[in-house]
Amino acid sequence: MRLLSSAVSAALGFCVLFGASSAAMAASTHVAVAANFTDAASEIAAAFAEASEHEAVLSFGATGQFYTQISQGAPFEVFLAADDQRPTLAVDEKHGVDGTVFTYAIGQLVLYSVEEGKVTGAETLKSGDFTRLAIANPETAPYGQAAVETLTAMGIYDTLKPKLVQGQNIGQAYQFVATGNAEIGFVALGQVSQSEAGSRWVVPQELYQPIRQDAVLLNKGADNPAAVAFLEFLKGDEAGAIIEQYGYALDR
Repeated sequence: MRLLSSAVSAALGFCVLFGASSAAMAASTHVAVAANFTDAASEIAAAFAEASEHEAVLSFGATGQFYTQISQGAPFEVFLAADDQRPTLAVDEKHGVDGTVFTYAIGQLVLYSVEEGKVTGAETLKSGDFTRLAIANPETAPYGQAAVETLTAMGIYDTLKPKLVQGQNIGQAYQFVATGNAEIGFVALGQVSQSEAGSRWVVPQELYQPIRQDAVLLNKGADNPAAVAFLEFLKGDEAGAIIEQYGYALDR
């Protein structure tokens, strides 16, 4: 009986040590994510947790505001921007790790309404048959900048400017449309690609600069295996399939 008890104790001790070792290997990483990528990132984070046992803790917001926070020491370890400028700037200004910048998605701009038949194409904008047109803040949100570029290319920006309502980010711009505070709005295709409701017009690419969304490993995550693993997972086929499912193109 003593031998059996000793064996059981040893086995239990091994299990405790193994469990502690596994827990030590699992880690979490704090990721700043552009608001337009909310749904896709959430699904990718869930798949990442299942595949790696690491956890990606996501925060969503405007790319410009996130960069300001990062430059002021915010505890983010990975940055998924809505543009290809700020991740490179992060490296140039010594907030990001050199050699880690890559394009994880190419966004598409869409004019959207929750009302069936409201959006029929470019003519919806040209007609001006609406009271409010929602866009994201073009100073901080690349999709807002793309919206202004589109209206300018169409020659109707000055005409429609009094009808513009600005969201702090593309997520807020979408909420303006979803709640009826604006009849139509420029949002990311990724925000509405999973819904059959409403009406939409995918804006032709020639009307705005490509929205290349880049990622970067920030200095605070350089020694965190979860941060490094998350970026590697983002480059893989499983994440790529999710990204395309949400209406983004891949740079591969």
